Amino acid sequence: MIVDRQGRRFRNLRVSLTSACNYACTYCVPNGKRLVAAQDELSAEAMARGVAYLIEAAGIERLRITGGEPLVSPKLETFMTAVGQMGLEDISLTTNGQLLAKKLPLLVDARIRRINVSLDTLDASAFRGIARGGDLATVLDGMEQARAAGMKIKVNMVPLRGQNLDQVMPLLDYCLERGYELRFIELMRMGHLASDSNAFLQQFVSLQQLLSLIGERYEYLQASAPVDATAVRYEIPGQGYFGVIANESVPFCRTCSRLRLSSTGWLHGCLSSSNRHYVGDLLDKPRHQALPALQRLLVKALGDKQEVAFSGGATVMKIIGG
Repeated sequence: MIVDRQGRRFRNLRVSLTSACNYACTYCVPNGKRLVAAQDELSAEAMARGVAYLIEAAGIERLRITGGEPLVSPKLETFMTAVGQMGLEDISLTTNGQLLAKKLPLLVDARIRRINVSLDTLDASAFRGIARGGDLATVLDGMEQARAAGMKIKVNMVPLRGQNLDQVMPLLDYCLERGYELRFIELMRMGHLASDSNAFLQQFVSLQQLLSLIGERYEYLQASAPVDATAVRYEIPGQGYFGVIANESVPFCRTCSRLRLSSTGWLHGCLSSSNRHYVGDLLDKPRHQALPALQRLLVKALGDKQEVAFSGGATVMKIIGG
């Protein structure tokens, strides 16, 4: 087991199945261009071997499939079939929901029971302005179908001053009514926002600002969460829960257990570090050759984690997954 001096280890693996996405959200890419899958992306089989090797080398317990947008990837079915046989405690998926209804039978067959849907507004016009793609009604219908199929749904919202702050309460009400757990995500200093402090500060909404807004309508209590959780979680008694991933206001670096594998074969131990470690060439090697080399890279990746707080990173989030 690889553990650092703060007692952190890798428990949660996030695999970016593809860097391609059918959206171009304003907080993710600055120029409105959708990212397309790189020609050198790993095959589904290689990525599945990567997961298997990381389970053994790092002690990975939980897997989240991300992107880009994983539901646009032709590798999805093959990859999910393979990882579904690896005995992981939990496999979940993050999606923008645009193709959710279409892909739902596949997800059900793969025994995906938890999904996170990125949704920043219930206003159709604002939705198009932020996502620069997609259709709100299609996303909402996909979520309803997933709920009817028995899936547990969390909704991820990035509150942005001047764009969707007026949607905080409508979206919270919507989620409470349907049993979805809403997660507000503080804007992160990633990609173009890492180097443009003015753009970041103009849009940033803090944990305290969110709680003040919610407190005008609801009484809430802080709820329990796992020690390595990224979200500060709250209960509105008798109605449901919400959380805030407050990477700026309440840093969670001290307990972070996340490791990311990109679609092109790079390990990222920390979103706030520009360091990355190539493992793509190891995934064609037999286990007895790959594991020792992989463990050496994992030590380096764990060493990339911030001691206290996230300080920003130039990497575009779509490339390495949320």
